[in-house]
Amino acid sequence: MTLPRTATTFAPPVMEARRWLDGVTHPADRPLINVSQAAPVDPPPPALRQAMADAALTKDDAHLYGPVLGMPALRDALAAQISTHYEATVTGDHVAITSGCNQAFAAAIATLCAEGDEVILPTPWYFNHKMWLDMSGVTSVALRTGDDLLPDVDAARALITPRTRAIALVTPNNPGGVEYPAELVRAFYDLAVEAGIALMVDETYRDFDSRTGAPHALFQQDGWQDTFIHLYSFSKAYRLTGHRVGALAASPARLAEVEKFLDTVAICPGQIGQYAALWGLENLSQWVAGERDEILARRAAIASGFDVLAAQGWRLLGLGAYFAYMEHPFAASSAELAPQLVREAGILCLPGTMFHPDDDASGARHLRIAFANLDVAGIAEFYRRLAALNLPR
Repeated sequence: MTLPRTATTFAPPVMEARRWLDGVTHPADRPLINVSQAAPVDPPPPALRQAMADAALTKDDAHLYGPVLGMPALRDALAAQISTHYEATVTGDHVAITSGCNQAFAAAIATLCAEGDEVILPTPWYFNHKMWLDMSGVTSVALRTGDDLLPDVDAARALITPRTRAIALVTPNNPGGVEYPAELVRAFYDLAVEAGIALMVDETYRDFDSRTGAPHALFQQDGWQDTFIHLYSFSKAYRLTGHRVGALAASPARLAEVEKFLDTVAICPGQIGQYAALWGLENLSQWVAGERDEILARRAAIASGFDVLAAQGWRLLGLGAYFAYMEHPFAASSAELAPQLVREAGILCLPGTMFHPDDDASGARHLRIAFANLDVAGIAEFYRRLAALNLPR
């Protein structure tokens, strides 16, 4: 029997994890520490909310259909920001606005793949990428990484077949947190050019990269748009998660194909969210810099406080953006441990099994910690609870 598309993949992991909370109470003196989802919990800054309210009240087109590929002013503004950040020349004709970065990924895949084609995903992978490929009838080819969580170019080359259409990277990485070195990203670009396939790079968390300057030089390459597809999200930088505003940068020819996809699934991105993203690009660069500084301070607290867990056999495999990717020392699989942590430690996090194929046992040793919403005191309490666990090893 042929399965319907949604039956070909697994349940949304964050929603599955939330169900572990059912029937569990958390006392006032030990509230739940939720490190399961990589999204801001605070609303946009007041000035941005005011700009959104003004748009809703004064701009009639904020309530109407707009261009399928997004508001021209926003496309141009993002292209200008990309050009500055990456020291390159990108125009609005290279940019499409989408209803979130996941939709940007889905649209790009629709332009690249037919049923039975293949896309190479480094593991641990971002589960929504895997889910979309499953539902598209596209095979996810796992590119396993080592303890440094960095994918190997030669290993990727060995996985390429006549059905391979793309390699999809995420940097800074979700779930692993690692920032891919510029030379590694360039090596994957060169491989993609050599193989005649696309290189997709999801840079949702680029605003929180610990490095200064351009994280890679792909936009500087002649003909970059023939190979490279850049994915981006406004959700994290401006706290616009509920407004679903993302983007992709690629060739105008590819965007003409993207337009077909977007017209059928959304018609256009939400107008108020687009006005918000545009206002943010024009007015919030210093505020975003402050947000980045705070995330980097929390990252430093994760690193400096980890000794208390290292002494008990934990390992910190990756750290960056919103994420710490940890190896636990317990006998149980992370698939069993993560629900247990809700009950015994008041911690909600995601098991590594959600980021690996079923035949990869390494996920059973891993936990993804989305620490961005914990301040320094919250991180200390998080470590205290984990250190107090007394579980079989």
